Amino acid sequence: MLDVLAPIAAACDISVAPEHRLPLAIVGAGAIVDVAHLPAYRSAGLEVRGLLDLDTGRAREMAERHGVPTVYASLDELLSDPGVRVVDIAVAPQAQSEIALRALEAGKHLLCQKPFVLDETTGEQLVAVADRLGLKIAVNQQLRYDEGIAAARAMVHAGWIGEPTAMTFTVDIATDWTPWPWLVRSERLEIMYHSIHYLDAVRSVLGEPETVFCTGGRTPGQVVTGETRTISTLVFPGHARALVHATHENRTGDPQALFRINGSHGSIRGTLGLLYDYPNGRPDTVEVNSRALPTDGWLSYPVTHRWIPDAFLGPMASLLRAVADDGEPYPSARDNLGTIRLVDRLYASMDAGRSMPMGR
Repeated sequence: MLDVLAPIAAACDISVAPEHRLPLAIVGAGAIVDVAHLPAYRSAGLEVRGLLDLDTGRAREMAERHGVPTVYASLDELLSDPGVRVVDIAVAPQAQSEIALRALEAGKHLLCQKPFVLDETTGEQLVAVADRLGLKIAVNQQLRYDEGIAAARAMVHAGWIGEPTAMTFTVDIATDWTPWPWLVRSERLEIMYHSIHYLDAVRSVLGEPETVFCTGGRTPGQVVTGETRTISTLVFPGHARALVHATHENRTGDPQALFRINGSHGSIRGTLGLLYDYPNGRPDTVEVNSRALPTDGWLSYPVTHRWIPDAFLGPMASLLRAVADDGEPYPSARDNLGTIRLVDRLYASMDAGRSMPMGR
């Protein structure tokens, strides 16, 4: 049965061809850049020319540890560097749009963090500017490139479980939001900054839902302002349905992070290893039970990479390939507006207490 897994492994490959590599710079020197962006780019042999952060001392320390040659004094200095072709923006979302616009006007291709924007109109404006200037924008929805999710998606697209009928994420963890003061104060929290990963992964497998419903809650005495427990349901054309159930108030030390995709001819099930020991984590698990192959019970896929740092190479690799081939990154900003729209409709549903159509 190992031979049958070869095309799935090929679909999960996120290596960067030498001819696609372009020099890049990073705006932001926070923890995620330290543990994910820089290690992932180093593993692929990408050239990171410099870092920029409001905390110049932190940027210098990080640059020294990772062998990054330059710490820029300002965004103008970074954008005027003719050697920088790509800018990876890794800042709080409230600051991202202005930086993205300035970088586009300076002729740079972009990798933006999720959420790409806080409203659809701003996102559409950035996409229009990029189109006018012939530039590419990818969005760092890297769960699409987490090997467990990528393998599951490839199995679905290969027809291994027939017609997909249901996709679920069940996440029950404890999350300390306090290292990010701006998150502590955010009115929108769990869906916008966490379940957005799962919702985007659902879109990558099932496409666009027609109708959505969401309910969310807070725990008495919680430090953060926004919702910390949510249940989101998505109704797709035909038979497919999806459920994302996430809570961040697990007080018993028994985290769960499960996903499952059911279909007319089988099922795929797995775990998100990162969430069992964040930020160290462990590899995902993925198993498929297929009458289409057949698998004779549950067949394990051998996951070898992790969400952090490995999956963070995926969106950058896709952006570099899109620049070289004049294609679309995966996911592109244009595609990711569908995820932003979905998040917005889920909050509208939560506020109204009823289901919401996805139509614009």
